[in-house]
Amino acid sequence: MENPTGATPTITVRLFGAFEVRRNGLALTAADMGGVKPRHILEILLLNLGTPVSKTRLIEILWGPGASDGAVATLESYVSGIRRAIQPGQTKTGPLRTANSGYVLDPQLVDLDLANFRRLVHAAGESEPATAHRLLLEALEISAEPLLGFELASEWAEEARTHHAAVKVTAQIFAAETAALLDKPDVAVNLAQAAIRSEPLNERAWTVLVTAYEQAGLPVEGLAAYDRCRRLFDRDLGCAPGPALQEAHLRLLRQRAEGNSELSEVLAALLYLGERLNGPKGRQLPAGESRRMHENAGRVLDSFLQRVRAAV
Repeated sequence: MENPTGATPTITVRLFGAFEVRRNGLALTAADMGGVKPRHILEILLLNLGTPVSKTRLIEILWGPGASDGAVATLESYVSGIRRAIQPGQTKTGPLRTANSGYVLDPQLVDLDLANFRRLVHAAGESEPATAHRLLLEALEISAEPLLGFELASEWAEEARTHHAAVKVTAQIFAAETAALLDKPDVAVNLAQAAIRSEPLNERAWTVLVTAYEQAGLPVEGLAAYDRCRRLFDRDLGCAPGPALQEAHLRLLRQRAEGNSELSEVLAALLYLGERLNGPKGRQLPAGESRRMHENAGRVLDSFLQRVRAAV
C-alpha cells in the first residue's frame, strides 16, 4: 500500500497469514534475523508500530519475571542482529531506532499489513457510505487470514489476536451496515453472518442480519434468524433481544403476513392480546368495544388453532 507520508518504506511486512519480511524485494527468514526470539522482538515492535517499547517491557514479555541478569545484553544482541538483517549499513537511518530506553519502528519506513488494515478502518469511519464500504472491504480482504497465526504458543500474540478480532468484527458490522445503506442486502447478510460467527452474542450484528433479510424481502429467513438470536440470548445472557431487534421482528411478521388474510388476522389478534397482557400503552377503548375486540381476537385464534390441529 502507498505510504500516505510520501516516504519510501524500506521493509514490507505481513503479520496476517504467513509471517514475511521483505527488504527491497528480498524475502528475509527468521534465521536471517537470528532465530525465533529476534523474530518475536520484531513482531512485538510491529504490533506497536510507531510507539516505543522499553527494554524492560520487552524483557517482561519475552522472558517473564524470571529473566536472568544478562537479559538486557541478550536483548541488545538480538536487536543488533535484526538491524543487520532489515537495515544493513543504516543503523541510525533505518526503520528500527533506539528511543526512550527501548526501541521503535518508524511507521514511515515500514509497510505493514496490520497498519494498513487499521488505516483503512479509520478512514472508513470518516467517509460517506459508498467510500466507507469500499475501504472496509479492502481492510477485510487484507485481514482475511489470522493475525500472527504462526505464533500459537505466545501469550502476547494471543492477546494481539483477541484485540484484533474485536476490531475486525466491528469492521464487518460497519461494512454490513454500509452495504444495507447502499441497497446491497445480500452483501450485508454475508458480512453480518461472518461477524456473528466470531461473536455470537453481538446484538448489533444480529440487528443488521435481521434487517438485511427484511430489506431483501426474505421474511422467513429473517424470522428464523431472530428466533436463533432470541434463543441464544435467553440461554447465555438470560435476556431478550433489545428494542431495535424486536421492532425488526414485528416488521418481519407483518411482511410475512402480507397477502394472506388469515395470517394477517391471526397476527393482529396476537398483537392485540399481547398488548392487553402487557398493559395498555395507547388510548383506552370504551369497555364495550374493548370486550368485543377481545372476543373477536379469541375467536380468530381459536379458529386458526383448530385448523392447525386438523392439519397435523
